[in-house]
Amino acid sequence: MKKLNVYWLGTLDYPLAQEIQLKIVEKRSRDEIRDTLLFLEHQPVITRGRGGKENNLLVEKEKLVEIGIPVFPVERGGDVTYHGPGQLVGYPILKLQEEDKDLHLLIRRYEEMIIQVLKDFGIKGERRPPHSGVWVAEKKIAAIGVAVRKWITFHGFAFNVSPDLNHFKFIVPCGIKGGEVTSLKEILGPDCPNMAEVREKTLDYFCSIWGMRMVEYEESLPEMVKKENSRWA
Repeated sequence: MKKLNVYWLGTLDYPLAQEIQLKIVEKRSRDEIRDTLLFLEHQPVITRGRGGKENNLLVEKEKLVEIGIPVFPVERGGDVTYHGPGQLVGYPILKLQEEDKDLHLLIRRYEEMIIQVLKDFGIKGERRPPHSGVWVAEKKIAAIGVAVRKWITFHGFAFNVSPDLNHFKFIVPCGIKGGEVTSLKEILGPDCPNMAEVREKTLDYFCSIWGMRMVEYEESLPEMVKKENSRWA
């Protein structure tokens, strides 16, 4: 069974999280570390993937920056999406083996993980081909956008636990016109689980679907990253 390191990074601004991802991708490509899963929440931010269109931003970038929501272009697939506190973000940094070198399979596995977590909370999650992600009825609850470098995965999934859904009104989420978003909090109200519970279930299903065994779990920045840049210490 393959081994997995897991880190809970708390709430980070997007550029710092991106730097950490890329550093770990480099190390994984050289086999200096094992497969790694980063869990975190982001400070409010909008990201625009490789296929993103400017007109899917419904508010001018300058105005968004004024209210504390910067916009960043990123190398993942997909269009525009919002990240913020209350949203569980997962960045799996995996070295894909021959049988796994299929980006559609990668996305389907992330979707299945979210669908199984939702099922545990009594919620029916669904796919809506050709779009990636997971929906509950007509509303999207999880977005997925991936990238690979030398068959090392990065970016990943964003699962709405209890984010400020009003912030999604600044964009056309994932470029899907008329698309709405939801969250566990909106669906379950006071019965909504906390972030730690959702994270643990997500990890369990991630390991099950990928046939992995979690061997290290730390609630801090990875030491192999922190040592190399005092800004992160």
